[in-house]
Amino acid sequence: MKVANLVGSRFKEKPSDCVIDSHALMVRGGYMKYVGNGIYSEFPTLRRVTSKIENIIRQEMDAIDGQEVLFPVVLPADLWDESGRYESVGSELLRFTDRNDARMVLGMTHEEAAVQLVREYAQSYTKYPFMIYQFQRKFRDEARPRAGMIRVREFTMKDAYSFHTSQEDLEKYYDVCYQAYNRIFQKAGIPEVVTVASDSGMMGGNISHEYMLLTPVGEDSIVLCEECDYRANMEAAANCVSGDKIGEQTELAMIETPDCKTIEDVCAFLHSDVESSCKAVVYQKASNGQFVVGFVRGDYEINETKLRNLVGEEIYPAEITEDSCLVAGYIGPYAISEEVEYYLDLTLQGIESMVAGANKEGYHYTGLNLNRDLKDAKYVDIAKVKAGSVCPCCGKPAITIKRGIEVGNIFQLGTKYTKAMKLAKECSDKLNKATEKLKNPIMGCYGIGVGRMAASICEAHHDEYGPIWPISIAPWEVEVCCLRADDEECKKVADDMYTGLQDAGIETIYDDRDVRPGAMFSDADLIGAPIRVVVSPRNLKESKVEITTRDKAVKEMVDLDKAKEYVIALRQKLFDDIASHVEAYQK
Repeated sequence: MKVANLVGSRFKEKPSDCVIDSHALMVRGGYMKYVGNGIYSEFPTLRRVTSKIENIIRQEMDAIDGQEVLFPVVLPADLWDESGRYESVGSELLRFTDRNDARMVLGMTHEEAAVQLVREYAQSYTKYPFMIYQFQRKFRDEARPRAGMIRVREFTMKDAYSFHTSQEDLEKYYDVCYQAYNRIFQKAGIPEVVTVASDSGMMGGNISHEYMLLTPVGEDSIVLCEECDYRANMEAAANCVSGDKIGEQTELAMIETPDCKTIEDVCAFLHSDVESSCKAVVYQKASNGQFVVGFVRGDYEINETKLRNLVGEEIYPAEITEDSCLVAGYIGPYAISEEVEYYLDLTLQGIESMVAGANKEGYHYTGLNLNRDLKDAKYVDIAKVKAGSVCPCCGKPAITIKRGIEVGNIFQLGTKYTKAMKLAKECSDKLNKATEKLKNPIMGCYGIGVGRMAASICEAHHDEYGPIWPISIAPWEVEVCCLRADDEECKKVADDMYTGLQDAGIETIYDDRDVRPGAMFSDADLIGAPIRVVVSPRNLKESKVEITTRDKAVKEMVDLDKAKEYVIALRQKLFDDIASHVEAYQK
């Protein structure tokens, strides 16, 4: 491939709508083009990157006995009715009707399709266990697409589904997939990916892990312990609270607090500490609009995911009107309306004298003691973890909060889909066989967003000039730059180098355009080939070419007659470096 013929333009200026470096560099480098909100077309350069990522994933999935399939993008809504998700999933699921008024959906995930595919095949006990996987386009109607390929509406995902006859068998295979995923990220050149416990969300099941690439621009908060191996997504991180007493008990009193509707205003007005205050965060149930209130200590934030899981259904931020049973800005747990479902966070447990809303316009309570003033006060974990908190694993105050990008996830789904969609099998238990009872298989689910992974690698490995692609996924392994295409000798040497490297099986892109060296090198940085061979008349006077690596670790003047062998050896070294990370991980 010659740069002159490469579809996709490269330019210098940073697009104004790009908020992170990887997005800007991939637009500037001719990797992708904006089509609509959260929707992009992919140029050949990006397709080469994602194809290599897919091949790495495919190798690992095949190695653990995965079988590749392909599900439709458009699915009948009836399948989602069977699982119960047609109504429970929110507006992220795109629903429509065809010309015959049949209800359809665009697949945002394919659990239902997986069960439908193997429904007849999986009736026999002898077929288990098995795993199927696919690479397919998906559409998720994200409310706030951002950061280029990091958060989009249409994307390519590898998703896999395993089927088992026992929980024990699922757990064994789950660990196999866990290890395979780690190898995938090692081979793709991002060994810095870490695994964290996560919330399963709409997927179902109660055990799941996310693979997070730690980066300051990540959209997820990751809870890490500096003293042990505890790692969890903020949504799933356990808040370990000592329960030590805070302050001394005082009498309960209702105090007028005019125009004090925030914790900060109330504490300033009463000259009290925010650590001794109670904050109310109000939601409503999606099913019936009932108010749900989460109460946390004033210096903490509510964890909406934890609260939603406790409620057992979707919730949304409340709209409190004048005729509501709640008084906005003055909501507290004492004497709250019986129409309200409320939860007390663990952080409130040790407060002896608390400031809280009085459920009356312009008034707050002081001296509130939940154990004394509330009958049968029960505490749950619904707050976000803070830096410096106690680790729930080792018990040390060593929690730190970092940002990360999710590049993969795995779930133990249990029987959520197999039971709902009646995927029963002959049970191995003799009693059940004798009575001809059927048992629901157990599922696992394993996903990687291919485009997001490419963008994340770019985010992790770049400089101000462009991506620094690991050689295992780089669009081309080598770029040959001819600085004087009008010089006969220079052009012939560069042509021969390009042809010789291609003949040696090395993926090479060739720039022989009549442009200034600065423009040529700028485009080469954006393309990001790990190895660059520069042919110039000046260096040829000494029968040498310049060979550099994109990360600037290597910059050598090499004899012309040894240049090809030097490039081949350097390429092998870069691959060996990646292999060494994989081997080190496996050991």
